[in-house]
Amino acid sequence: MNDRLSISFENTENAFAYKSNDALKKAHWLFRLMGKNWLVSAGTRLTPLAIRWRIPFTRTIIKSTIFEQFIGGETLQETKPVVDMLAGHQVQVILDYGVEGNDDGDVAYDHAMEEFIRVIDYAATQPNIPFMSVKVTGFARFGLLEKLQRHMHDATGTLMVRYAAAQAKLDSVELAEWKRVVARMERITEAGQRHAVGVLVDAEETWIQDPVDAMVMDMMDRFNRKKAVIYNTAQLYRHDRYAFLEASVEAAKQRGFILGMKLVRGAYMEKERKRANEQGYPSPIQATKENTDRDFDQSIRLCLAHLDQVATIIASHNEQSNLLGAQLLHDLNIPHHHPHVHFSQLYGMSDHITFNLAEAGYSVSKYLPFGPIKHVVPYLMRRAQENSSVSGQTSRELSLLEREVKRRSL
Repeated sequence: MNDRLSISFENTENAFAYKSNDALKKAHWLFRLMGKNWLVSAGTRLTPLAIRWRIPFTRTIIKSTIFEQFIGGETLQETKPVVDMLAGHQVQVILDYGVEGNDDGDVAYDHAMEEFIRVIDYAATQPNIPFMSVKVTGFARFGLLEKLQRHMHDATGTLMVRYAAAQAKLDSVELAEWKRVVARMERITEAGQRHAVGVLVDAEETWIQDPVDAMVMDMMDRFNRKKAVIYNTAQLYRHDRYAFLEASVEAAKQRGFILGMKLVRGAYMEKERKRANEQGYPSPIQATKENTDRDFDQSIRLCLAHLDQVATIIASHNEQSNLLGAQLLHDLNIPHHHPHVHFSQLYGMSDHITFNLAEAGYSVSKYLPFGPIKHVVPYLMRRAQENSSVSGQTSRELSLLEREVKRRSL
């Protein structure tokens, strides 16, 4: 509770007002299941196989449970009831076409690009969708990103200097391939600018992130001159990301563009630690959760202290970080709906944060993925793992759901 701001994340009546009694009980049951580590471990291994092998009833079971909890629908049109419901509670939407990385070639990459642009075109017709999300691995070959990363790692200088040096080391075929990737990113960003829909570029694994950072920085330099069109993502569970954010703010000042930055804690922790251990290099992940929390909150302070140059999205399920952002807006006398400040949580999680921030007048959204079940299974498996591994996340969701069930029964 923050008395000065009159915000309470304990208000379950606001948090779950959109859920019927049956939907509330179903969510409670689902989070109880996700609290069982052995079940989540088995499910994350077997579910992708069951989908691939088309085992009977798998699709029906997934769609009526974990898909329904975390996904807006299989098509853009199926997301509309969810978008409209959220609009009724003053909550906006970040649309995410749930395509993950593949190596299917230029035809598939061009198709993914066209789908991202279609999402932008659709968002432009809906007053409640100010942003959409893209993954570079949806339209770029993973191996090419890895090669650019290695070359950037071997070079010295600023991010953009290392980026130029890395491209110079590609052969003519690889360079032409990378130019096609950049052209796809450019077309997506142009569509976002044309329709006034923000383009949020998701973070990737550390061993391919540098070329993504450099390409997005280049796009900001070109498109973020008058307003933030394209945003990068900083995963603050990486121990180098606060320094990266400071350097990005400085680059924006020097070059005269608006830095767009989505702040998250991170999504690949187990994979990152495992790879670092197997390949014998220092883990890029913070040594403690406290270090992550410190850097995340420092990042909020840094971004809000430079609002003329930085547009930030505080994308967090951490109550204290959201309260800090709200408190700083209050202390700095910044309007709750300042165009450079936005809060966001994943659809299906942390409703007590989202809907109570909206009730208090802050700009807040749900990150809403959509796509065919077979395409969004990797995302769903990450949500299941996150809720089983993040300390206190599942128990917090459960306790709030139980409290609302009891409140309604009275």
